Amino acid sequence: MSKSLFTFFLLCTLALNAQVKKEIFESFKLQERRDVSYYFPEDYSEDKKYPLIVVLDADHLFDLAVAYTKFYSKFHRMPQSIVVGVHQLENDIRWEDCDFEQSTGLPTEKGKLFYEFLGTELIPYLETQYNVAPFKMFMGYDITANFGNYFLFKDRSLFNAYILISPVLAPEMESRIPARLSDLDQELFYSLIIEKDKTEDRNRVLQLKNAVSSIEKESLHFSFDEYEEPDHTSIAAYGLSKVFDNTFKMFRPITPKEYKEQILKSEDSPMQYLTNKYEMIEKFLGYKSDIELNDIMAIYAASLKKEDFESLDALSKICKAQYPETMLGFYLEGEALELEGEPKKAMKAFEKSFLMNEIDFLTKDMALEKIDALKADFGF
Repeated sequence: MSKSLFTFFLLCTLALNAQVKKEIFESFKLQERRDVSYYFPEDYSEDKKYPLIVVLDADHLFDLAVAYTKFYSKFHRMPQSIVVGVHQLENDIRWEDCDFEQSTGLPTEKGKLFYEFLGTELIPYLETQYNVAPFKMFMGYDITANFGNYFLFKDRSLFNAYILISPVLAPEMESRIPARLSDLDQELFYSLIIEKDKTEDRNRVLQLKNAVSSIEKESLHFSFDEYEEPDHTSIAAYGLSKVFDNTFKMFRPITPKEYKEQILKSEDSPMQYLTNKYEMIEKFLGYKSDIELNDIMAIYAASLKKEDFESLDALSKICKAQYPETMLGFYLEGEALELEGEPKKAMKAFEKSFLMNEIDFLTKDMALEKIDALKADFGF
């Protein structure tokens, strides 16, 4: 069995054990009863907020979305999230829900009602019943993928991230979408996944890709992936891992590559990089999260390398608040004072750190070595 196929079966097995429930949703807008599936983290807590992943074509995509959500959150590569899937297989209702007028490219009357169902009924229902974070993701496949684009045309996009798998584009979408993405003043993740096989929309999707790729905006995060092996059916199982990685990388601990290529090469201070990262996380999650120890260590190392005592001093204050029983805060304060040319104050900070609990790579011996070195150099 190939590695990728084994991983796929592993993820699907994880999804089967997830906390999933299915119910019939009575829609006033549609005047219909719709099958909807939900996934909630097993340790769902009222004290946290959870990003929401909205999945159309749930019969095709829901289990995949749950599997990747469960897998990535387990290994701290994304926040735990709620997944809601709208089933559209029976009677091929997906084409009615997401159809568009050939003359205008806009949703049909049924499509407008389905749009209202998602935006004014289903999502608000989840927001009132559960702790939903501001961050929302849309996922769709061929005709349902195209439908997600209509949510870009509000004053503010309802979704922060879009995953469009082999989209069947409505007329003029290859020009309308890039224009809209250029105008929107918010952080957006827009991802296209297509197969190499020729489809009716292939050339237009490639035009869309080229146009979006040319947009120069820090707030727009665009990814495009094209795969040789899958056909129009199997493409749904490809590419999601990479897209999840790209979309949620802000939530994962700082990687060695990120440290070398972004933090060290940035004109901003290491502390500014950390501040920007966690302000973005707070904005998307709706609450202030603790700073990962891994990230503290990365900013600490970068501050030393850049001899940035101001970043070290700011970082020490965070560590004193977040790890008050450990030596981390005072040790970093000592490093900052040493760089600043304040050896007496630095030694006092190291002495305080020596009296506290060790953490991660920091040991009492390291504090003692600093104290002894300062005494030898300055004769204290």
